[in-house]
Amino acid sequence: MTKLPTLATEAWLTAPALQRLFATLAAAGGEGRAAGGAVRNALLGEKVTEVDVATTLSPELVTAACAAVGMKVHPTGIEHGTVTVVVDHHPFEVTTLRHDVETDGRRAKVKFTDDWEADAQRRDFTMNAIYCDARGTIYDFVNGWPDVQRRRVVFVGDPESRITEDYLRILRFFRFHARYGHGAPDAAGLAACTRMKAGLDGLSAERIRQEMFKLMAAPGAVETLKLMAGHGILSKLLPYTDDLRVLERLPPDPLLRLAVLAQDPLSMPERWRLSNHEARRLAAIVSLMPPSPALRPQEQRIMLYQHGAEAWRDLVRVAWARSEAPLDDAGWRDLLELPDRWPIPALPVSGRDLLSTGMSPGPEIGVVLKKLEDWWLASDFQPTRDELLKRLT
Repeated sequence: MTKLPTLATEAWLTAPALQRLFATLAAAGGEGRAAGGAVRNALLGEKVTEVDVATTLSPELVTAACAAVGMKVHPTGIEHGTVTVVVDHHPFEVTTLRHDVETDGRRAKVKFTDDWEADAQRRDFTMNAIYCDARGTIYDFVNGWPDVQRRRVVFVGDPESRITEDYLRILRFFRFHARYGHGAPDAAGLAACTRMKAGLDGLSAERIRQEMFKLMAAPGAVETLKLMAGHGILSKLLPYTDDLRVLERLPPDPLLRLAVLAQDPLSMPERWRLSNHEARRLAAIVSLMPPSPALRPQEQRIMLYQHGAEAWRDLVRVAWARSEAPLDDAGWRDLLELPDRWPIPALPVSGRDLLSTGMSPGPEIGVVLKKLEDWWLASDFQPTRDELLKRLT
């Protein structure tokens, strides 16, 4: 039998807030254990940023016990047994052990239990189904530790059964492989995802966007996207380009990668329910003229002023990736860093300034203001407010 490691000395585990939560659950007659991502990342030697806790107590008992000692409790997912407990300003999602009693491929009806193994058997991947108690003892009911050691994303039990419970697990399989996997993906899992890919049609745009953005920010994103394309998964999500060379040269920004991956980037805000900010970024990348190191310095400053710093950086990164220039090219690097060296100035005059000179309100204010701005840009942003107003006369 494989000897399991201990997490007893992990700083996140010994933190007073988490230990206080464990103690509160124990005092109420239950037990709490860290579950899922925190345990997985700790075993992989990666940073733990948040801790989810599984418990034998019902949501009502968790709420009562924690509130009684002054902790704030929020019913963030009460129908699935989850409450968020805030301990000394640290939030923890606390979820009652459960097993599925009915699923439709998108959501599940659950029944609460005090059986740790039953809870582990309903989870998606073996590396996500490992628990750790307050003392650092590891509990592995699904033989996940060997998969963690090999960095292999393996479904708990039968892959098709896990996918049938929630078809989003197809995307999670590829997302976790892109983030944590080494080598070829698990053959049984890949085959099941390929056979059941039609189930992706029933997923909401918001859930697809959430998983795909995480995937496209992962270290193995490009190779995983190739894998998804080869197995007919990617075409279920969007019409895509084959320009993977450009994707490989981009930084791990999912929005930039989407701008290059999608055949029609302007359709993606609706297709994946992107935020307004993400939609604006995509539109700028597609519609604005990209800068180039061949531009004269004044031309660069004018374009930066007109585009704004965020759009400028997006445009430079995409244009650089599409160029033949090496990724350590000094000219492109200087172009990317221009907003850091040259903060974008504001036009020194406003409509109110023009009114103060005796101009009448109306459309002419905007016309004159635009002419002054054009002269200010042509003069490399040098004229002052007084010089601009003087030009009116």
